[in-house]
Amino acid sequence: MEKWPIGVFASVDAGLGVHLDVARDLGVPTIQLHAPSPKSRTPERAKEFLAQLENLGIRLTAVFGGFAGESYADIPTVVKTVGLVPPETRAARLAEMKEIADFARLLDCNVVALHLGFVPHDPSLPLYQEVLKITRELCDHCKQNGQSLHLETGQETADALVQFIQDVERDNLFVNFDPANMILYGSGEPIAALEKVGKWVKSVHCKDGRWAKNPGQEWGREVALGEGDVGFENYLRTLDKIGYRGPLTIEREIPQEPERQKAEIGRAVRLLNELKAKIG
Repeated sequence: MEKWPIGVFASVDAGLGVHLDVARDLGVPTIQLHAPSPKSRTPERAKEFLAQLENLGIRLTAVFGGFAGESYADIPTVVKTVGLVPPETRAARLAEMKEIADFARLLDCNVVALHLGFVPHDPSLPLYQEVLKITRELCDHCKQNGQSLHLETGQETADALVQFIQDVERDNLFVNFDPANMILYGSGEPIAALEKVGKWVKSVHCKDGRWAKNPGQEWGREVALGEGDVGFENYLRTLDKIGYRGPLTIEREIPQEPERQKAEIGRAVRLLNELKAKIG
C-alpha cells in the first residue's frame, strides 16, 4: 500500500465532515466516515455506500462514533457531554457504539474510533475504573467483529493516555492522533506527545490549531492546515520516525462554510503532497 495516502473526514448525513462528492472532487483515495444517523445504519444503506465508494475508487479506513447531546462549546461543556465518560448517558452510548461497530463491519471496515471523553487523571477514582470497564466492553465487542478501537487524542496528556491504554489491557485498543487537538485542549505539545504514544498510533488526523492564551482553561483556535502551531513538516517527519505509513486524514471542522471548507481542504491536500514528496 502507498505510504501516507491522503484522506479526508467525511459524512453521509450527520453534518460533520465533507460529503463524498467533495472527496471525489479533491481526488483523495481514502476517507474516515462520521457514523451516519441510526436510520441510515441499515444493511441496505451499507450496500449502497459500499457501491458508491467502489465507483469513486475511495477506500474507507475508519468509522467514527458520535452522539446526540455532545457539545464542544467550551472545555467544561466537553467534560460534561462528550463520549462515554458522562455517567447519565454512558449505557445508551455504549449500546450505540456497538451498533456503529456492527455497521462498520457491514462496510468491511476494521477500525472504529471515537472521542472517549475526559478520562479522570487519577486512576484511584471510581470514575476511572468505570471508564476502564466500559472501554474494555467496547474493545471486546469490536474484537468479535475483527475490529480495533481507536481513541482520538485531545482530552488527555500523552502520559495519561498511555497509562489508560495500558490499564485497559486490550490488544485491539489504539490511538487516532490529532495534533491540533493537543493544542486546542491545551493537553501538550503535539510532536512530543506523538513520540510518547507512537507505538499505539494506527490512524491520524491532519488538522492545525493555535494555542489559547490560557491553555487547558480556554479553547485554542482551529485554523487552516499550515497556518497554525503544529508544524506539519515536523509532524510528518515524526510520523516517519515512529514508522507510521497509514492515511493522512484531513479534518477541517467548518461544515457551516462548505465552500471555504472545500477550498482549505484542497490547499491542505496540496501541502501534504508537497511534504510527502520532500520527506520521501
